Amino acid sequence: MLKTIDKVELRYLKMEDYEDLKAAMIKAYSAISDAYWKEHHIKKLLETFPNGQLVVTVNDKVVGCALSLIINYKEFGDDHTYLEITDDYNFDTHDPDGDVLYGIDVFIHPDYRGLRLGRRLYEHRKEICEQLNLKAIIFGGRLPGYHKYANTLTTKEYIQKVRNKEIFDPVLTFQLSNDFHVKKVMKGYMPGDVESKDYACLLQWDNIYYSKPNKKPSISKEVVRLGLVQWQMRNYKSMDDMFEQAEFFVDAVSGYRCDFALFPEFFNAPLMAAYNDMAEPDAIRELAKSTELIRDRFMSLAISYNINIITGSMPLMEDNKLYNVGYLCKRNGEWERYEKLHVTPDEAKVWGMTGGSAIKAFDTDCGKIGILICYDSEFPELSRILADQGMKILFVPFLTDTQNGYARVRNCARARAIENECYVAIAGCVGNLPRVHNMDIQFAQSVVFTPCDFAFPTDGIKAEATPNTEMILIADVDIDLLKELHKFGSVRNLRDRRTDLYDLRLKGQQRKMTVAMNNGVT
Repeated sequence: MLKTIDKVELRYLKMEDYEDLKAAMIKAYSAISDAYWKEHHIKKLLETFPNGQLVVTVNDKVVGCALSLIINYKEFGDDHTYLEITDDYNFDTHDPDGDVLYGIDVFIHPDYRGLRLGRRLYEHRKEICEQLNLKAIIFGGRLPGYHKYANTLTTKEYIQKVRNKEIFDPVLTFQLSNDFHVKKVMKGYMPGDVESKDYACLLQWDNIYYSKPNKKPSISKEVVRLGLVQWQMRNYKSMDDMFEQAEFFVDAVSGYRCDFALFPEFFNAPLMAAYNDMAEPDAIRELAKSTELIRDRFMSLAISYNINIITGSMPLMEDNKLYNVGYLCKRNGEWERYEKLHVTPDEAKVWGMTGGSAIKAFDTDCGKIGILICYDSEFPELSRILADQGMKILFVPFLTDTQNGYARVRNCARARAIENECYVAIAGCVGNLPRVHNMDIQFAQSVVFTPCDFAFPTDGIKAEATPNTEMILIADVDIDLLKELHKFGSVRNLRDRRTDLYDLRLKGQQRKMTVAMNNGVT
């Protein structure tokens, strides 16, 4: 039974990780005697190619690893052995000017399998391959399940059955699901691999972005993929019932390798049907009792599906006050809270809701983002404050009942993208809730907006969903285009502000977040 997972991190390998690395490898390769890297091997790899050695940690403990070299593939061709590729574990075959990223090992501690940690390692390997402008990732993959079928199947027949999902192979099945294809079967690739009967598959993933000249590695993510959930309001029997639908959407956008999943404001309102016999202020306060549990369940999904989740918004009672809040659940196991600052007249009158006071840009593995709940997007000061804190993407979870209410959110969000030289993603709820007071009807069309300049769509709309239909909307946004816009755009809204005439700042305890006065974001 696993302990509670509080933190998951993907980072480069360090020498002080060695003991954890050794323990995890011994567990992962329990069927092979003495199958772990010695300390001098790891030291040599880190001296040779430090940015090619990755680990994944859970609660600061190394539980998985991916090791690689860059090689000139023409020197080896398809007929080679593991010892030849690694130069008998000396790693002198590494060539910084080579053209292929060669994987020499990848493993996950058995106790931590099923958390999609291996996918994280492979996705980052692919990013390294793209950033270094290498042609492909290649490696020899074991066939640890083949010994069970060796008497009845040839390797060709076994691989075909694995490909057709008639047989599950713990290594090959995983590799095929990560877009690798089999180039050939190799005999004697890794002598002593009893489970594989000394066979291995030469596997390859092609970098479709490969071109000349070589690109230098980039620390930050250049293209960010957004997944917007246009959520259908329907009656749910329980929270488990609702989360079955929520996990479906998280699984769907994660399957498209999205970096963020955005849920709408008050997406959990259908659960208020159970309190429909109460007065409206009492019903929403009952709903608020489940908010932290919902946050924790989203955290589990963020870790399991390797995606940052913006939970829309939910009611929360704190110090006898009712707030509208949401959570940024990061895929590394951390979470942060955001608050709706401006409550609508209806929220104040019907529910007795109070506006929050926290406004900040959040650090993520895709750069800085901002989150404003619905009505807050109609106050341009807030997004400008976030832009001055470095925000590149603004997320707006919303809930509107009528088309004119939706038009306010849409048009203001569109303006925020132009004013602040950022991307803006809005996601709302659709459908009807006849059994929940004050939540009868909803109207939405989720959209991703961009600035309006030559590098972006002419109308500033990157993608938009079908109105009033349950669906997901997926769009890629290029952060580097924002940097170019800020410096070389036809107009430069942040740099050209007349700060000699006016300024914008937070008051009181928020003064530390005072807006930059000169050149805006750098």
